[in-house]
Amino acid sequence: MNNVKNIFSIKDLENLSGIKAHTIRIWEKRYNILEPMRTDTNIRYYNLASLQKLLNITLLHNHGYKISKISKYPEDSIPSLVKEIISEKSAKNHAINAFKMAMMNFDQALFFNTYNNLLSEKSFREIFYEVFLPLMNEIGLLWQTDTLTPAHEHFISYLIKQKILINTEKLQTTSPPKTDKVFVLYLPYGEIHELGLMYLNYELTFHGYKSIYLGESVPIDSLRDMKKYFDSIVYVSYMTVEPNKDSINDYVKQLHQEVLAEDSELWLLGRMVEHIKPETLSPKAKMYQSISELVNNL
Repeated sequence: MNNVKNIFSIKDLENLSGIKAHTIRIWEKRYNILEPMRTDTNIRYYNLASLQKLLNITLLHNHGYKISKISKYPEDSIPSLVKEIISEKSAKNHAINAFKMAMMNFDQALFFNTYNNLLSEKSFREIFYEVFLPLMNEIGLLWQTDTLTPAHEHFISYLIKQKILINTEKLQTTSPPKTDKVFVLYLPYGEIHELGLMYLNYELTFHGYKSIYLGESVPIDSLRDMKKYFDSIVYVSYMTVEPNKDSINDYVKQLHQEVLAEDSELWLLGRMVEHIKPETLSPKAKMYQSISELVNNL
């Protein structure tokens, strides 16, 4: 049985488009812009075509078009009009919407076409900061509201990871010019959300540093082993859900005691760092609120 979500409530449309459910109902009643299907108990629900249409209408509306005018356009002319009015200012939002539709439809071709169109105008770094980061933030919120299934999140995350890996590999063909310290990137044991860490690996390589990527769910024993091979290590960890808030301070203390040497550092970022007590950190440790903040301090 196919359990992937492909029909949506009006609340789902609100979450995906940013248009309030009350406004969507008014647009339906006054302008007939969407034709919802209904359950046996008369509850509205919508398909992917309705979502695509609403996202296009939202872009036009945000671009200054009145909904009364949009409603009079032939339905097949709306996507063409969207393409015509896309400017530098609105291209980011259009790309995010296109990536959302690629995700909802599990459409690899749409993802790659949208990415390649962006790449003709922007660098990979610009695409990541201007489009992928806002997209992933939105996806996190949509996942929390049950608008998406985990399958949707995994699908789009994998495609973004592919692009990070491809661009990182391009930079790794030459030896790093900066060898005064080595960056060891890892996720704590039990942590599997590695997209942010993968991008940090790209940035470190881009800035000419030697980085060693250990990946997800790394036990402390493996970090201790790194001291046998390198001096002046900067350990970088991204904590999204692990360690949890009840154990994170003990985890940081253990890192200080068992892993950090005299000439090593610890850089931490991710959602869980807000639960770290400042008194837990030694002068060798730094906390960052975002990828941008860390990169700006390289």
